[in-house]
Amino acid sequence: MVKFLKPALLVIDMLHEFVRGRLKSPRAEDIVFNIRALINHAHSCGVPVIHLVDNHLPIDHELKIWGPHAIKGSPEAKIIDELMPVESDLVLFKRSYSGFRDTGLDILLRDLGVKTLLLTGIHTHICVLHTAWDAFYYGYDIYVVKDAVAAFSEEDHKYALNYMEKTYGAKLITTQEAVELMKASIVKNTPPHAS
Repeated sequence: MVKFLKPALLVIDMLHEFVRGRLKSPRAEDIVFNIRALINHAHSCGVPVIHLVDNHLPIDHELKIWGPHAIKGSPEAKIIDELMPVESDLVLFKRSYSGFRDTGLDILLRDLGVKTLLLTGIHTHICVLHTAWDAFYYGYDIYVVKDAVAAFSEEDHKYALNYMEKTYGAKLITTQEAVELMKASIVKNTPPHAS
């Protein structure tokens, strides 16, 4: 894990719609605690926390597949209270599966000097997977926190994890491993003192 430099924590679609609404993952509640722990550690380590959230218009293409969901301004499009962003967190709105598409995420990450992404959130096989796809093509090192992502089914979840690992070179890690990597990144990313 030598390449774990300048990380950012991405929290994908932890919204009322996907945690407690019509399109919820059966395991959504199970990952809230882990994501909260990761956010807390990211704050203490100076790792940027970026929330990527569906914020649809009624004309958006994917609504033809899933029906109306996470519509801009609706209660369903709000981040759940347990993970509500603080002032230092960044929130980007998206109208498609990928957190990169038309959100300015790549520019933001480059401005922050980020090289490595920790992916968390919902759904493993849809928005997490498509965000990983774009992250791969933009040249980021990808870490998927496997106990901090969830899908519609365990089959979908395992399929997406395997696909990201085999196709994008994503490293699959646990919440505890992610915490340790964030702690280690403080040392690695600190410039040497002038002598």
